[in-house]
Amino acid sequence: MSKTLENITTHYQNEIAGDKLKLEVPEWKLDIYYKRTYPFNVESKVLEMQAKGQLVEALVESLIQKALDKHGKKIFDEADRSVLMNEADPNVITKVASAINNANLKPKVDELVKE
Repeated sequence: MSKTLENITTHYQNEIAGDKLKLEVPEWKLDIYYKRTYPFNVESKVLEMQAKGQLVEALVESLIQKALDKHGKKIFDEADRSVLMNEADPNVITKVASAINNANLKPKVDELVKE
């Protein structure tokens, strides 16, 4: 592996292994954990739905793929899609999915300390 690719994969592994972020969702009496980044195969599903204009489906896909419990296990699975699409508050889904999908925009603590 070239030095460039080694640097790329090292950076990615550090991001994936990093601390999870926590989002309190009082409406659901639930804490949702999520990472700053996800593999492209996860992101591509969400991006593909967005490109097709399936924005609601993309938000729900984000929750299914990215919402974790405190142990790093997925909270939702494919069987939960129908309930999330039809029986959950769209405002809460939007709030949670937006936080998860924009995690990389949140500054890291060590970056704030430098400033």
